[in-house]
Amino acid sequence: MAKNPDMLDQRWLIYAILAAACASCVPIFAKLGMREIDDNLATAIRSVVMTLFVFGICTALGVWSKLHSLHVRALAMIALSGVAGASSWLFYFKAIHWGKVSQVAPIDKLSMPIAIVLAMLVLGDRPSRWNWLGIALIAGGAYLATLSPHK
Repeated sequence: MAKNPDMLDQRWLIYAILAAACASCVPIFAKLGMREIDDNLATAIRSVVMTLFVFGICTALGVWSKLHSLHVRALAMIALSGVAGASSWLFYFKAIHWGKVSQVAPIDKLSMPIAIVLAMLVLGDRPSRWNWLGIALIAGGAYLATLSPHK
């Protein structure tokens, strides 16, 4: 059976929606779990669980055989990504420990406009005018979402 090229082009969107759905659960579970534990320890436990889970996925998919083909530059960039991700989660868990998820989560999502600017500088991405409008709306929306409701 032939695959529809349009369907293949949309896989990124399906995965992005699934990522957003899963990510939306992280601060809720974390906030509930950190009621009785230090936020740094909670992040460490989360990281171990993530590592075991992802190792299991790699094993199930049989991708360990490709490990030898990684180049030093790729490994270095992946390692830097890991450090950035770990730092992000340490700060995120600290923020939700002290603040409200409804205020921390929108600020955390400012990573999107920042990532786009970095992608322009480092990767040569070029957002359109409409893209910039969306980026501005996300930044403005993050600010508005953090405002305290009037009593």
